[in-house]
Amino acid sequence: MGRSTLFGWLRLALLSVLLTILALYLLLSSPRSVDWHEPVRVRIYPINADRHDATARYVAGLSTDSFRDIESFFSREGARYEIGLDRPVLVQLAPPLVALPPAAPEQASIVQALWWAVRMRLWVWRHDGWNAADSDIRIFMSFYAPDNPLGMQHSLGLQKGMIGLVNGYADAEHQGLNNFVAAHELLHTLGAGDKYDMQSGKPLWPDGFADPVQAPLFPQQRAEIMGGRVQVTPGWSLLPPSLDHAVVGAATAIEIGWLSPDVPRLKGGEPLPMKP
Repeated sequence: MGRSTLFGWLRLALLSVLLTILALYLLLSSPRSVDWHEPVRVRIYPINADRHDATARYVAGLSTDSFRDIESFFSREGARYEIGLDRPVLVQLAPPLVALPPAAPEQASIVQALWWAVRMRLWVWRHDGWNAADSDIRIFMSFYAPDNPLGMQHSLGLQKGMIGLVNGYADAEHQGLNNFVAAHELLHTLGAGDKYDMQSGKPLWPDGFADPVQAPLFPQQRAEIMGGRVQVTPGWSLLPPSLDHAVVGAATAIEIGWLSPDVPRLKGGEPLPMKP
């Protein structure tokens, strides 16, 4: 077999693998349309990710009330946009999972990202002990001991399949931040995009600011949920301790269907700001 022929076969094999991965991803992905005529049902699956006894005890002590502020956040913000639902999001806790989800690759190529998404969808299908029809969105929350840096790993939300993968700490003082991250990833599954700089982590003005037209602009007092942080000064931003310090900005509201792009205004008349 000549070198050119071998090279051609290798290219064909690689193309076949890529097409197979893409086909599997599309086959396993079934995003649901959310029109906000009915509440969105969210199921949270806790995982003892570091296998520590203290983490296991914390996970065992969780209840649906541990995540109630997620519901409260969406109720409060939904009322600002007058979406017509008292409880836009309903949260229920599933029994803990033992199996660990596939680790997400860092700085992944398109092929690696697609392959991870396929593996994640297969993992969910294999380990979800509940009927998927009972929930619209599934959030898998991996808990780590408070001194474990893996608790700060990047979390992910997949609109294809409506799956969230959240990393957090097994500590009551951190649960508010855990729920903030969960709400952020939940909104990704509904079509909202990140509104922060990927290198620095700082929220982007104006869409990533909770109060983009306040004067003076700094310090911000709250975080836009997809901006992820409170921008205290031009060079200093902080993670909010809970969803009490977060809002859904106008750009995010448009992306998830809470606000018409033709009427970019919050309740009360605040306009969506224009970039300078």
